[in-house]
Amino acid sequence: MTEKKTFSVITFGCKLNYAESATIARDFLQQGYEKVSPSRKADVYLINTCSVTEHADKKSRQAIRKVLRINPCARVLVTGCSAQLRPDKLMNIAGVTALFGTGYRDRIVPLAGDPEAGKVILSPSQTEAGFFCAYSAGEDMRDRTRSFLKVQDGCDYHCTYCTVPLARGRSRNIPIADAVRQAREIASKGVKEIVLTGVNTGDFGKTTGESFSDLLDALANVQGIYRYRISSIEPNLLTDDIIEKIAKGKPFLPHFHIPLQSGSDPVLKKMGRRYNVALFAGKMKQIHSLMPHAFVGIDVIAGFPGESEQDFNDTYNLLKDLRPSYLHVFPFSVRPWTRAASFPVSERIRDGVITERAHKLGELSEELHREFILANRGRKEEVLFEGKTRDGKMQGYTRNYIKVERPYERSLINRVTEIVLD
Repeated sequence: MTEKKTFSVITFGCKLNYAESATIARDFLQQGYEKVSPSRKADVYLINTCSVTEHADKKSRQAIRKVLRINPCARVLVTGCSAQLRPDKLMNIAGVTALFGTGYRDRIVPLAGDPEAGKVILSPSQTEAGFFCAYSAGEDMRDRTRSFLKVQDGCDYHCTYCTVPLARGRSRNIPIADAVRQAREIASKGVKEIVLTGVNTGDFGKTTGESFSDLLDALANVQGIYRYRISSIEPNLLTDDIIEKIAKGKPFLPHFHIPLQSGSDPVLKKMGRRYNVALFAGKMKQIHSLMPHAFVGIDVIAGFPGESEQDFNDTYNLLKDLRPSYLHVFPFSVRPWTRAASFPVSERIRDGVITERAHKLGELSEELHREFILANRGRKEEVLFEGKTRDGKMQGYTRNYIKVERPYERSLINRVTEIVLD
């Protein structure tokens, strides 16, 4: 009997990458491959890269070298934003078999003279109108209860610090009918929760003449899906209608991920953002008014070129006043080909100052998250238990994204259960 060929997947970056990795993994499984842990020797390794920061690029390259140490004879296939933007650096790593991009250009670059390069990836890389349809469901333990469904790709905003539009292309989306069909496929696998993902999720409808609000209305009627979370959505695209839909409850969860980036209007303008501080603050106050216990995660960049001490203090004080639940803090790093890369060197903030500002925001995040957890103690909440932890307990998340652990009960896995938060 011929031994099955094995493959492993390593994914960096956003939920979008995880959805695409899962879709490619299903293609491998359909071709008879067996999936193994990245720490094990495999015949094929798929590395789905991220390029949002220089550190992300570096981690991707380190992962490639690591799997080649595990199996120097493996076929190493590299995809994602780093493969799209920095193919020259990745091609120079001895042992890389093939590169293929983000699905935007459907690019495959065979390397090392391998006649088999690219064959196993041709099927999942095929796209309709430049859109790589993708979702996760059932590939890992978490995916048995929660799925990432890609509904949108690309971005037309071209913020001065961001390479994502260069890697992902223009904003585009699948039709609502296709999203509903995929949600039904996910439900048929027993998954109870879907996270709607995209590069600029709220921009859904650009290519089909539909709207994100219309998408939510259609998905609400999919049988078997009890919970929807919305991944990062721009403040200017977070409409009153969307906020009110979420406030009404099931199946939409009171969980928001909103990029602020800076609490200074001059810095926002220099970043090329499409809102001001007043608009952002208004959205936050509306959310807290309608959903006092909603989870709100905020993206913020520390040390953008030209950010004065006053600009930073304005950001810090705004966040301290608005009281979000958590901060995703990004120390600024210059990304090639962005407009920010051409800003005068004199405007760049010293590394030590960036580190200090990021650390201060990190401490504020810890304070805000502790406060959020304490404010929820004693409340009744619904949690979807996902699986067993390493120490034998079970864990899951409440509607407002509080992680909960309880003694393991098999009958409660993948069930929405009401609990009292302690």
